Amino acid sequence: MSRIGVQLARLVMLGLICAFSLQVFFFARIGLMAVLAPQSTTFQRSEAWRLISETHQLPWRQQWVDAELISHQLKRAVIASEDAGFTDHSGVEWEALEKAWEKNQRNEQRAEKINERREQKPVRPNAAAKPVVRVEPKVVGGSTITQQLAKNLFLASERNFVRKGQEFVITFMLEAVLSKERILEIYLNNVEWGEGIFGAQAASEHYFRLSAANLGSFQAAKLAVMLPAPKKFEKRPNGGFLMSRAATIQSRMSSVDLP
Repeated sequence: MSRIGVQLARLVMLGLICAFSLQVFFFARIGLMAVLAPQSTTFQRSEAWRLISETHQLPWRQQWVDAELISHQLKRAVIASEDAGFTDHSGVEWEALEKAWEKNQRNEQRAEKINERREQKPVRPNAAAKPVVRVEPKVVGGSTITQQLAKNLFLASERNFVRKGQEFVITFMLEAVLSKERILEIYLNNVEWGEGIFGAQAASEHYFRLSAANLGSFQAAKLAVMLPAPKKFEKRPNGGFLMSRAATIQSRMSSVDLP
Protein backbone atom coordinates (compact mmCIF):
# COMPACT_ATOMS: atom_id res chain seq x y z
CA MET A 1 0.00 0.00 0.00
CA SER A 2 1.30 3.46 -0.87
CA ARG A 3 2.14 6.05 1.73
CA ILE A 4 -0.96 8.07 0.78
CA GLY A 5 -3.09 4.95 1.08
CA VAL A 6 -1.73 4.25 4.57
CA GLN A 7 -2.46 7.82 5.65
CA LEU A 8 -6.01 7.61 4.29
CA ALA A 9 -6.55 4.31 6.09
CA ARG A 10 -5.33 5.86 9.34
CA LEU A 11 -7.66 8.84 8.89
CA VAL A 12 -10.61 6.54 8.24
CA MET A 13 -9.74 4.47 11.31
CA LEU A 14 -9.38 7.61 13.43
CA GLY A 15 -12.76 8.84 12.19
CA LEU A 16 -14.39 5.51 13.08
CA ILE A 17 -12.82 5.55 16.55
CA CYS A 18 -14.04 9.11 17.13
CA ALA A 19 -17.56 8.23 15.93
CA PHE A 20 -17.66 5.15 18.17
CA SER A 21 -16.37 7.15 21.16
CA LEU A 22 -19.10 9.73 20.60
CA GLN A 23 -21.77 7.01 20.67
CA VAL A 24 -20.30 5.64 23.90
CA PHE A 25 -20.45 9.15 25.38
CA PHE A 26 -24.10 9.55 24.38
CA PHE A 27 -24.95 6.11 25.76
CA ALA A 28 -23.26 6.87 29.09
CA ARG A 29 -25.07 10.21 29.39
CA ILE A 30 -28.40 8.52 28.72
CA GLY A 31 -27.60 5.83 31.28
CA LEU A 32 -27.08 8.53 33.92
CA MET A 33 -30.45 10.04 33.01
CA ALA A 34 -32.13 6.92 34.33
CA VAL A 35 -31.34 8.19 37.83
CA LEU A 36 -30.26 11.83 37.43
CA ALA A 37 -32.11 14.71 35.79
CA PRO A 38 -30.12 16.40 32.99
CA GLN A 39 -28.89 19.80 34.09
CA SER A 40 -29.40 21.34 30.65
CA THR A 41 -29.80 20.40 27.00
CA THR A 42 -27.85 21.44 23.92
CA PHE A 43 -30.89 23.38 22.72
CA GLN A 44 -31.22 25.22 26.03
CA ARG A 45 -27.56 26.20 26.01
CA SER A 46 -27.83 27.54 22.47
CA GLU A 47 -30.93 29.52 23.44
CA ALA A 48 -29.19 30.93 26.52
CA TRP A 49 -26.28 32.08 24.36
CA ARG A 50 -28.67 33.64 21.84
CA LEU A 51 -30.55 35.55 24.54
CA ILE A 52 -27.36 36.83 26.14
CA SER A 53 -25.96 37.88 22.74
CA GLU A 54 -29.15 39.65 21.64
CA THR A 55 -30.42 41.19 24.89
CA HIS A 56 -27.40 41.05 27.24
CA GLN A 57 -29.81 39.46 29.71
CA LEU A 58 -30.92 35.94 30.50
CA PRO A 59 -34.63 35.82 31.25
CA TRP A 60 -34.92 32.16 32.21
CA ARG A 61 -37.65 30.11 33.85
CA GLN A 62 -37.19 26.41 34.55
CA GLN A 63 -37.83 24.13 37.50
CA TRP A 64 -37.61 20.37 37.44
CA VAL A 65 -40.60 18.56 38.93
CA ASP A 66 -40.94 14.80 39.22
CA ALA A 67 -43.44 12.98 37.03
CA GLU A 68 -45.99 12.61 39.81
CA LEU A 69 -46.10 16.41 40.14
CA ILE A 70 -47.06 16.89 36.48
CA SER A 71 -50.75 16.73 35.70
CA HIS A 72 -51.92 13.59 33.92
CA GLN A 73 -53.96 15.99 31.80
CA LEU A 74 -50.79 17.57 30.43
CA LYS A 75 -49.20 14.20 29.74
CA ARG A 76 -52.30 13.09 27.81
CA ALA A 77 -52.52 16.40 25.96
CA VAL A 78 -48.88 16.33 24.83
CA ILE A 79 -49.14 12.73 23.64
CA ALA A 80 -52.41 13.48 21.81
CA SER A 81 -50.91 16.54 20.14
CA GLU A 82 -47.32 15.50 19.49
CA ASP A 83 -47.13 11.71 19.30
CA ALA A 84 -50.33 9.66 19.47
CA GLY A 85 -48.41 6.39 19.15
CA PHE A 86 -45.90 7.21 21.90
CA THR A 87 -46.73 4.24 24.12
CA ASP A 88 -46.59 1.75 21.23
CA HIS A 89 -43.69 2.65 18.94
CA SER A 90 -40.00 1.90 19.50
CA GLY A 91 -38.88 5.51 19.03
CA VAL A 92 -39.56 6.26 15.36
CA GLU A 93 -42.82 6.39 13.40
CA TRP A 94 -41.59 5.54 9.92
CA GLU A 95 -44.97 6.11 8.26
CA ALA A 96 -45.27 9.57 9.80
CA LEU A 97 -41.74 10.42 8.63
CA GLU A 98 -42.58 9.34 5.08
CA LYS A 99 -45.74 11.44 5.04
CA ALA A 100 -43.86 14.46 6.40
CA TRP A 101 -41.14 14.06 3.75
CA GLU A 102 -43.71 13.89 0.96
CA LYS A 103 -45.52 16.96 2.29
CA ASN A 104 -42.27 18.90 2.59
CA GLN A 105 -41.43 18.01 -1.02
CA ARG A 106 -44.80 19.39 -2.15
CA ASN A 107 -44.33 22.53 -0.07
CA GLU A 108 -40.86 23.05 -1.54
CA GLN A 109 -42.14 22.68 -5.11
CA ARG A 110 -45.02 25.08 -4.40
CA ALA A 111 -42.70 27.69 -2.92
CA GLU A 112 -40.30 27.36 -5.87
CA LYS A 113 -43.12 27.99 -8.34
CA ILE A 114 -44.20 31.11 -6.44
CA ASN A 115 -40.61 32.38 -6.38
CA GLU A 116 -40.23 31.80 -10.12
CA ARG A 117 -43.39 33.79 -10.84
CA ARG A 118 -42.19 36.63 -8.64
CA GLU A 119 -38.80 36.73 -10.33
CA GLN A 120 -40.37 36.73 -13.80
CA LYS A 121 -42.95 39.39 -12.99
CA PRO A 122 -42.35 42.38 -15.35
CA VAL A 123 -41.30 45.67 -13.79
CA ARG A 124 -43.33 48.71 -14.75
CA PRO A 125 -41.47 51.41 -16.69
CA ASN A 126 -39.87 54.05 -14.47
CA ALA A 127 -40.77 52.02 -11.39
CA ALA A 128 -38.12 51.65 -8.73
CA ALA A 129 -36.67 48.19 -8.63
CA LYS A 130 -37.65 46.25 -5.52
CA PRO A 131 -35.87 43.19 -4.18
CA VAL A 132 -37.75 39.96 -4.71
CA VAL A 133 -38.96 38.53 -1.42
CA ARG A 134 -38.58 34.78 -1.64
CA VAL A 135 -41.14 32.45 -0.12
CA GLU A 136 -39.64 29.81 2.16
CA PRO A 137 -41.32 26.40 2.09
CA LYS A 138 -43.19 25.38 5.22
CA VAL A 139 -41.40 22.46 6.86
CA VAL A 140 -43.45 19.92 8.80
CA GLY A 141 -42.00 17.23 11.02
CA GLY A 142 -42.89 13.64 11.70
CA SER A 143 -40.72 13.28 14.79
CA THR A 144 -41.86 11.37 17.85
CA ILE A 145 -41.50 12.67 21.40
CA THR A 146 -38.40 10.49 21.79
CA GLN A 147 -36.84 11.93 18.62
CA GLN A 148 -37.56 15.47 19.78
CA LEU A 149 -35.93 14.70 23.11
CA ALA A 150 -32.88 13.17 21.37
CA LYS A 151 -32.47 16.29 19.24
CA ASN A 152 -32.93 18.74 22.11
CA LEU A 153 -30.61 16.87 24.48
CA PHE A 154 -27.57 16.48 22.28
CA LEU A 155 -27.83 17.89 18.76
CA ALA A 156 -27.55 21.20 16.94
CA SER A 157 -30.47 22.62 14.96
CA GLU A 158 -29.08 22.29 11.42
CA ARG A 159 -30.84 19.89 9.06
CA ASN A 160 -28.75 17.32 7.21
CA PHE A 161 -28.58 13.55 6.79
CA VAL A 162 -25.68 13.10 9.21
CA ARG A 163 -27.53 14.90 12.02
CA LYS A 164 -30.74 12.98 11.25
CA GLY A 165 -28.85 9.69 11.35
CA GLN A 166 -27.34 10.60 14.72
CA GLU A 167 -30.82 11.53 15.93
CA PHE A 168 -32.06 8.03 15.07
CA VAL A 169 -29.16 6.41 16.94
CA ILE A 170 -29.77 8.50 20.08
CA THR A 171 -33.51 7.85 19.82
CA PHE A 172 -32.99 4.09 19.89
CA MET A 173 -30.56 4.49 22.81
CA LEU A 174 -33.17 6.43 24.77
CA GLU A 175 -35.82 3.80 24.10
CA ALA A 176 -33.43 0.97 25.02
CA VAL A 177 -32.18 2.46 28.29
CA LEU A 178 -35.07 4.54 29.64
CA SER A 179 -38.70 3.71 30.28
CA LYS A 180 -41.43 5.55 28.43
CA GLU A 181 -42.38 7.22 31.72
CA ARG A 182 -38.84 8.55 32.18
CA ILE A 183 -38.59 9.73 28.56
CA LEU A 184 -41.84 11.67 28.95
CA GLU A 185 -40.74 13.07 32.33
CA ILE A 186 -37.44 14.38 30.92
CA TYR A 187 -39.17 15.75 27.82
CA LEU A 188 -41.83 17.65 29.78
CA ASN A 189 -39.22 19.17 32.09
CA ASN A 190 -36.98 20.44 29.30
CA VAL A 191 -39.14 21.31 26.30
CA GLU A 192 -39.44 24.99 25.31
CA TRP A 193 -42.72 26.80 26.01
CA GLY A 194 -41.71 30.38 25.18
CA GLU A 195 -38.79 32.79 25.24
CA GLY A 196 -36.62 31.47 28.07
CA ILE A 197 -39.46 29.28 29.37
CA PHE A 198 -38.58 25.62 29.72
CA GLY A 199 -40.47 22.78 31.31
CA ALA A 200 -44.02 22.14 32.45
CA GLN A 201 -43.70 23.87 35.82
CA ALA A 202 -42.36 27.14 34.38
CA ALA A 203 -44.96 27.12 31.59
CA SER A 204 -47.85 26.45 33.98
CA GLU A 205 -46.79 29.29 36.26
CA HIS A 206 -46.16 31.70 33.37
CA TYR A 207 -49.41 31.18 31.48
CA PHE A 208 -51.88 30.15 34.21
CA ARG A 209 -50.30 31.01 37.60
CA LEU A 210 -50.67 27.35 38.52
CA SER A 211 -48.34 24.49 39.33
CA ALA A 212 -47.92 21.78 36.72
CA ALA A 213 -49.79 19.39 39.02
CA ASN A 214 -52.97 21.50 38.97
CA LEU A 215 -53.52 22.06 35.26
CA GLY A 216 -57.03 21.46 33.95
CA SER A 217 -57.75 19.64 30.69
CA PHE A 218 -58.16 22.73 28.49
CA GLN A 219 -55.16 24.47 30.02
CA ALA A 220 -53.10 21.35 29.35
CA ALA A 221 -54.39 21.19 25.78
CA LYS A 222 -53.38 24.82 25.18
CA LEU A 223 -49.84 24.16 26.37
CA ALA A 224 -49.60 21.05 24.20
CA VAL A 225 -50.72 22.94 21.09
CA MET A 226 -48.04 25.57 21.68
CA LEU A 227 -45.16 23.11 21.45
CA PRO A 228 -44.42 23.22 17.70
CA ALA A 229 -44.01 27.02 17.77
CA PRO A 230 -43.91 28.24 21.39
CA LYS A 231 -42.41 31.68 20.69
CA LYS A 232 -45.11 32.37 18.11
CA PHE A 233 -47.99 31.28 20.33
CA GLU A 234 -46.56 33.05 23.37
CA LYS A 235 -47.35 36.37 21.67
CA ARG A 236 -51.01 35.37 21.18
CA PRO A 237 -51.82 32.77 23.84
CA ASN A 238 -55.56 33.18 23.23
CA GLY A 239 -55.47 33.35 19.43
CA GLY A 240 -58.23 31.75 17.41
CA PHE A 241 -56.17 28.93 15.92
CA LEU A 242 -54.64 27.97 19.26
CA MET A 243 -58.02 27.93 21.03
CA SER A 244 -59.66 25.89 18.26
CA ARG A 245 -56.81 23.41 18.09
CA ALA A 246 -56.75 23.11 21.89
CA ALA A 247 -60.44 22.16 21.86
CA THR A 248 -59.66 19.43 19.32
CA ILE A 249 -56.81 18.06 21.43
CA GLN A 250 -58.95 18.19 24.56
CA SER A 251 -61.54 15.99 22.85
CA ARG A 252 -58.85 13.36 22.11
CA MET A 253 -57.25 13.26 25.55
CA SER A 254 -59.66 10.79 27.13
CA SER A 255 -58.57 8.09 24.67
CA VAL A 256 -54.85 8.49 25.43
CA ASP A 257 -53.20 5.75 27.46
CA LEU A 258 -50.36 6.95 29.67
CA PRO A 259 -47.16 4.91 29.88
